[in-house]
Amino acid sequence: MRRYVTLGVSAVAILLLGSVPQMSQPAGQQGMPGYSAGNADQERQWEAKFKAIPQPENARSYMQRLSAHPHAVGQPYDRDNANWMMNQIKSWGLDSHIETFYVLMPWPKERLVELVAPNHFTAKLQEPAVQGDPTSNQQSEQLPTFNAYSIDGDVTAPLVFVNYGVPADYEELERLGVSVKGAIAIARYGGSWRGIKPKVAAEHGAVGCIIYSDPRDDGFFDGDVFPKGPYRPADGVQRGSVADMPVYSGDPLTPGVGATDPNRPIPDLKTVPVITKIPVLPISYADAEPLLRALGGPMAPQRMRGALGLPYHLGAGPAKVHLKLAFDWKIRPVYDVITRIPGAEYPDEWIVRGNHHDGWVNGADDPLSGQVAEMEELRAYSELLKQGWKPKRTIIYGAWDGEEPGLLGSTEWAETHADELQQKAVMYINSDSNTRGFLNVGGSHTLEPFINSIARDVQDPETNVTAWQRTQAARIARGAGGGGAPDDGDQSPAEQRREARTRPDLRIGALGSGSDYTPFLQHLGIASLNLGYGGEANSSGVYHSIYDDFYWYTHFGDTTFAYARTLAQTAGTAAMRMADADLLPFNFTSLADTVKMYVNQLKTLDRNTRQQIEETNRELQDGVFRMVNDPQHPTTPPQAQAAPGPPLDFSALDSAVDRLTRAARQYDQAVASHGGGGSGEAVRRVNALIIQSERKLLLDSGLPNRPWYRHQIYAPGFYTGYGVKTIPAVREAIEQKQWAEAQQNIAKVAGVLQAEAQLIEQAAAALQ
Repeated sequence: MRRYVTLGVSAVAILLLGSVPQMSQPAGQQGMPGYSAGNADQERQWEAKFKAIPQPENARSYMQRLSAHPHAVGQPYDRDNANWMMNQIKSWGLDSHIETFYVLMPWPKERLVELVAPNHFTAKLQEPAVQGDPTSNQQSEQLPTFNAYSIDGDVTAPLVFVNYGVPADYEELERLGVSVKGAIAIARYGGSWRGIKPKVAAEHGAVGCIIYSDPRDDGFFDGDVFPKGPYRPADGVQRGSVADMPVYSGDPLTPGVGATDPNRPIPDLKTVPVITKIPVLPISYADAEPLLRALGGPMAPQRMRGALGLPYHLGAGPAKVHLKLAFDWKIRPVYDVITRIPGAEYPDEWIVRGNHHDGWVNGADDPLSGQVAEMEELRAYSELLKQGWKPKRTIIYGAWDGEEPGLLGSTEWAETHADELQQKAVMYINSDSNTRGFLNVGGSHTLEPFINSIARDVQDPETNVTAWQRTQAARIARGAGGGGAPDDGDQSPAEQRREARTRPDLRIGALGSGSDYTPFLQHLGIASLNLGYGGEANSSGVYHSIYDDFYWYTHFGDTTFAYARTLAQTAGTAAMRMADADLLPFNFTSLADTVKMYVNQLKTLDRNTRQQIEETNRELQDGVFRMVNDPQHPTTPPQAQAAPGPPLDFSALDSAVDRLTRAARQYDQAVASHGGGGSGEAVRRVNALIIQSERKLLLDSGLPNRPWYRHQIYAPGFYTGYGVKTIPAVREAIEQKQWAEAQQNIAKVAGVLQAEAQLIEQAAAALQ
């Protein structure tokens, strides 16, 4: 579902740096956290055997089979794929079965977009087959282009162009005197997750929403279009869910509860929070061009203009559009393939690994490029088991169904097994799309040093350096937080390069939403990682279209499937190393360091927001907006805002972070004194505490206005969707200028951090 943020750095640029020998070097054969010296040597031997097993040709064969036909939720080939994977895994001698859930998943019955004034045009709403691409012509099997969980609707109204359709765009439209009230908003993909666009449009009074792919964002502006190049052709359309995922993920009808009843009634859809309030449909830029060309009204500001050869007017009028949508609103099955390798010593401690197998159409890149790596991991484990390897902890692999419409299979499985998972789950490892390039990592910061150690032990297939070194080099070349790391606006490019060169571990990014880690991390509080390679093959041009298929992937994605092997080595080694550890290799110093950074960012946000309010109000009082306004193209000045009052008091957060930092150091010292490995009752007690450490970052009451999301450090933004908001309850209250709520949430988050620090102190004492 989610597109990885790629680095945009070529291998040539990295080689031109000529500075790899001067950079921080990998840890090599230095100690392995969580292992005694003897156990570390044995683990490295097993890991070396594991990494030698995955083969690119097997990954290619799996993808060719799994992507041979469209396999969206409810389609016959979706179930066929699940059965095939289960039987394949069983043939390797592993325990595998299918768990079925029943979810609301609408398919379109009727779709119409037509321009009715000032002239007439009817959108094709059809992606044509491409000669030479053998699966693009499977027209009868392909689901039409649509947005899942749009409400039905039949509206005719003036058209208004709203750029990306995010709140900032509407603020600018208001100043330009343009309103979407009673209109149909047309937004381009990008700037936020797609579900935010109809959400914000409805909040501003729109009666419908159309989303199109502008070639500036993923078409000819970037390069040759498919089939000559990888980018989106004129008739390509991005399907996708528009369910309000920042409220909750999974089946829209059963938030927090596993969807196991196939016969439950469907309520009035207007009462289901995550279904859109207005009808919404995606279209191609070929279909969008006549609509945009018919618009009048003010010219769009330069930042809002795309790459189509037309003047980007905002409307409203004279363009008027008829939008009609109807869906079948059925309960459909999803099939999760669950594979279990029992732990020999700690069977009730689980390492969970997942990737989804459903696609909007043939889905070669998204998701099968990650799923084929997962299958090779399982095949490699089966070979190790035959050689005598026995993981200490239970390893559970999930091939999730229904991720594309809204993380359905993973969420329903997690909600169904919630009690067990909260008692037993150590870590969740996720992947999704995977192509050539650099290692992208996001996740829980307690796992930051752990995944750095894995990256230091995996070779990049295109260079003579490790995955860790290549990502480090990319960050230095880019001069910003790349490879999944946060792009910290408080740091200059020089500071970012310095940190990449000197910090012992590369920072990993925080997780928002858009893939299957969401229910594990943000609902259940299971420490999580999201892994994938990318940056040298751009798949956004065929994302969620009929052209994301085996032909595209073997020409433009990972043509040799070398990175499928590398992803299998990375994720599989991570699961194996955590499963076999004596003392679970979590690191709380990295968590404390990151949370301190987030708190400092909140202080900066608070200060800057207040200064912006004061400056705007002063300029209004002094008549600045009136005097600089262009009489021939007048704009409306912004509204005066209420004075924010005294600055927020962050002392409770500061105190909690200080205690967290001290506790983390105390734990580090205890681990160093203990040796970091071994067994015995003390280690068992400490591991039991560590397993619960991410849970301590939850609040049972959840986030304001969305209780399903309980994590207080990471969450998808209410108006970003995929994009993360760190310490979200405080950050979003400041952004929305709700100062009293921000102060209340500071106290709540401080309490969560105090509880986390107390757990770490207990772990240190138990280890000592």
